[in-house]
Amino acid sequence: MNGDDASPREKIVSLLNVKSVIKSQIFDQCLDVFSTLKDVLSEMSNDLNEMLENNGSRRVRLEYRDRGKFEAELKFADDVLIFSLHTDIFEFDRDHPVWKNPYVRNEPYNSYCGVINVYNFLYDSLKYNRNDDLGYLVARMFINREKAFFVEGKRQTRQMTSLFGKSILTRDDLVAFVESAILYSLSFDLLVPPFDMVKEATVGDMNTKIESSRMRTGKRMGYKYNSDDVLNTGNNEQ
Repeated sequence: MNGDDASPREKIVSLLNVKSVIKSQIFDQCLDVFSTLKDVLSEMSNDLNEMLENNGSRRVRLEYRDRGKFEAELKFADDVLIFSLHTDIFEFDRDHPVWKNPYVRNEPYNSYCGVINVYNFLYDSLKYNRNDDLGYLVARMFINREKAFFVEGKRQTRQMTSLFGKSILTRDDLVAFVESAILYSLSFDLLVPPFDMVKEATVGDMNTKIESSRMRTGKRMGYKYNSDDVLNTGNNEQ
């Protein structure tokens, strides 16, 4: 019986079988990649700390912390990068440039990907539990069942969707991914918010927020923040 002759229930069962297998494969790949990424973060922090110490910069150190199965943290200077593996599997919308790639166009299931997101926060936001403070997505990596990948993010080196499917993800690719995220975060400075945004404060603000260091803060507070400031999510064929 071909697909056209199958009953609706048979089609449902067929789709469930195919998609569940593919999504399980992707999730397993992403867990493996994220485990390797944690190793990269730990080793990189140790290597950079040794370089800093050799240069006489003992007060500046990187600190790596495993935050659980799906998160990892890297602190440096006043910044923190949080690497987060999403537990769901995603598909791209039909306007995404990835669909111009024959690797995806000829086998649509190749477009199903897991995602690792990288967010940049101020260290003090986490240290003082300033829950209203803002973090920013600085990069993300898409990984499919075959370990093919591409990334989005400022200064990332594998952004061209035309390269998706041309090679599988390696440890060196993860190193480059992390290095680019660190470099961009170090250059993505905290800006003074516009005067009119902070010209008024209530007595409650003074008694509670300032005393507990909870005045809302973010690197671009009060300024328009576009994805273009960080991500190149459109036509990435640069």
